[in-house]
Amino acid sequence: MRQAIIVGLSMSLLLLSGCLFPDDQRAENRIAYPDQLQSVQLAVRQFQTDTGVLPIRTFDETTSLYQRYVIDFNQLSPRYLQQPPGTAFENGGVFQYVLVNVEEDPEVKVIDLTSQREVGQLQQRLNDYMRKHQYAPIKEMIDVGLFILDHEALNYKEAPHVRSPYHDTLLPLLLTNDGEIIIDYRIDLNMMLNEYDHQFAEGEDIRSLLYENSPFVPLRSVPYVLDDNQEPIYAMELRKK
Repeated sequence: MRQAIIVGLSMSLLLLSGCLFPDDQRAENRIAYPDQLQSVQLAVRQFQTDTGVLPIRTFDETTSLYQRYVIDFNQLSPRYLQQPPGTAFENGGVFQYVLVNVEEDPEVKVIDLTSQREVGQLQQRLNDYMRKHQYAPIKEMIDVGLFILDHEALNYKEAPHVRSPYHDTLLPLLLTNDGEIIIDYRIDLNMMLNEYDHQFAEGEDIRSLLYENSPFVPLRSVPYVLDDNQEPIYAMELRKK
């Protein structure tokens, strides 16, 4: 197990620097405005109508599901969109614009990149610990291939977390067996299961509940399904599918 956890921990994390967002303190760049989402949606739709393809960056099979279809604003500007929205990372904002439902009806959503820094800080501390000790400081295994880290061993006074883009709450950070720090969205899923009508088949990934009822996709997440009590549980077996 230790060998599996070691794999990939030395890889540098995208968006690691704390100076990544020069304008991230500007309040107007921290809100996913509906009119900006709509303007990008219209541009994407017209681009697809004219070209038959989507204006997205190249990705490979290892790219996580919700970061797979990142919008390439270079393909949209200036014919379809004069410039990226002010909230877009490309224009000094803290959101990465992506597409979901690309096979049926492509829809514009955003990734809140601010949480990347907290994830990056934890990843760096973990990498440093691994270089020194040759193993990860595991506190508890909570599912097959999913672990709670010993935050005290990593010099955290309390367990690391990130702020949820969905509710006014904090979300835990966990470690997968392949060395990836992920965000645990069970708190948000529980809230949305109570807030919105839903109908999921047995064994169906329920993360769609998050982006169907908000502008945000669940960054760095694992699949979840409903148990017999209609509560969200991890579904690590779906991760490779």
